Amino acid sequence: MKIIYHASAGPDLTSRLKSIPGLDIQICSETDTELLTSVLRDCEVIWHVLTRCTAEMIASAPKLRLIQKIGVGVNTIDLEAANARRIAVCNLPGTNAQAVAEMSLSLMLAVLRRIPRFDQSLRRGEWTNLTLQDGINELGGKTVGLIGYGAIPGKLAPVLSALGCKVIYTARNQVPDATAHYVTRETLLSQSDVISLHLPLTDETDRIINRTAFELMKKGAVLINTARGGLVDQNAMLDALQSGQLAGAGLDVFEQEPISPDDPLLSFPNVVLSPHIAWITTGTFARSFRLAAENCRRLASGEGLLHQVV
Repeated sequence: MKIIYHASAGPDLTSRLKSIPGLDIQICSETDTELLTSVLRDCEVIWHVLTRCTAEMIASAPKLRLIQKIGVGVNTIDLEAANARRIAVCNLPGTNAQAVAEMSLSLMLAVLRRIPRFDQSLRRGEWTNLTLQDGINELGGKTVGLIGYGAIPGKLAPVLSALGCKVIYTARNQVPDATAHYVTRETLLSQSDVISLHLPLTDETDRIINRTAFELMKKGAVLINTARGGLVDQNAMLDALQSGQLAGAGLDVFEQEPISPDDPLLSFPNVVLSPHIAWITTGTFARSFRLAAENCRRLASGEGLLHQVV
């Protein structure tokens, strides 16, 4: 079975992919359009990561039978085009939950404790930086609001509680066994010291954190986003950072990816940034590839697929 892994891969990841038994996996980086055009002709499965899987790509793959998202969000796949060809689309819910939960916590601490700024200061030879030492915050004692409550908040909320946080959440439906207290979105925005986003990007959630949402927040709140950049109105966020309505932000995702080198976000020292890598750990890869390989086996044998979206 011919498979395209449509993303870049370093030596360790390449070795992991090549060692999966029974699968012919071609690694095609996001920027290698010539190779992609060539390998699409014979591929039966695309292992899709982040670069858009367009209608044009799907049309160029006459043997394509499955688009397997390595992750959860399928907003970067043209589902209508896949459905028109009766090409199955599957995702992998839960495989990256541990990694993203840990990254969300890391960003909270990095912003509140100013870890990247102290690192930069120390590398410049400054052992004592009184400007940075003023106003450092602890996470313990803070109210942390989780917008969305799936697998990631399910892992994150107990840790936050153990650290002494008051954890509240809002979601489409209340979760019976949640380690957090359910509130409305308006209440969460107005009460939270730290707000962490854990939603898929849909028409309903597009720019759900908009100018009105920022106005509802406590002055000096911190925003964490490890979900999707499109959940946040970036211009409104820039204004909130400029005015001090937001004391800081920890962002792994952006409206435009890769982020432009002249993006204004890069100029804010109270914003901690990472390049959409919250999900990337050896554990995530192991769990994801195991399930993706199982779906390939099921596809070959005509069995029902796991976590089919379309």
